[in-house]
Amino acid sequence: MISIIQAAGWPIWPLILCSIAALALIIERLSSLRPVRVAPATLLDEVLTITRQSLPNEEVIRKLADNSVLGSVLAAGIRAASQDHVRDETQLRQSFETAGRVAVHRLERYLNALGTIASAAPLLGLFGTVVGMIEIFGAQSPTSGTNPEQLAHGISVALYNTAFGLIIAIPSLMFYRYFRGRVDEFVLQLEMAAERLLPNLLRHAA
Repeated sequence: MISIIQAAGWPIWPLILCSIAALALIIERLSSLRPVRVAPATLLDEVLTITRQSLPNEEVIRKLADNSVLGSVLAAGIRAASQDHVRDETQLRQSFETAGRVAVHRLERYLNALGTIASAAPLLGLFGTVVGMIEIFGAQSPTSGTNPEQLAHGISVALYNTAFGLIIAIPSLMFYRYFRGRVDEFVLQLEMAAERLLPNLLRHAA
């Protein structure tokens, strides 16, 4: 591996940093976007069962908010319904929408950074290719002829950086698209859950 880095030259270092950052972001998002941390399967049914009879107390609402992203959205609606000044559907929907925007921000965290790496890695690889081409042209001299060692080094710099840029960009782009799809799916689940809970809250807020 060290020999490859040496052959690729100094332009490979930004790509190595990008690969480390991309790997860290992918692992973090794989952990954070698990269904158990975003929208547990049984959570909505449990909340619907509880709120049919009465609204839970503040301690239960706090635990619900800490449970998951879905729990934080549902807790925001329940907390709003518990307040005296909230009496109509518009106010409850507004509380859900505010909590939903916060939830979406949490779900989309670091995705822009991963998308930037996916876009920038091929450009960094191209930059390394240009550096390698410059070394190739520099290896040719009208007086001394071609320097084989410098020529070989320029070719290695060009090829290794191109390859590294693609190796980083392809998985980063694939995971970025995958996470985007997961976020869209979770956002739909949050919206549907809020719609299902709303009638129960209106009954208690009226």
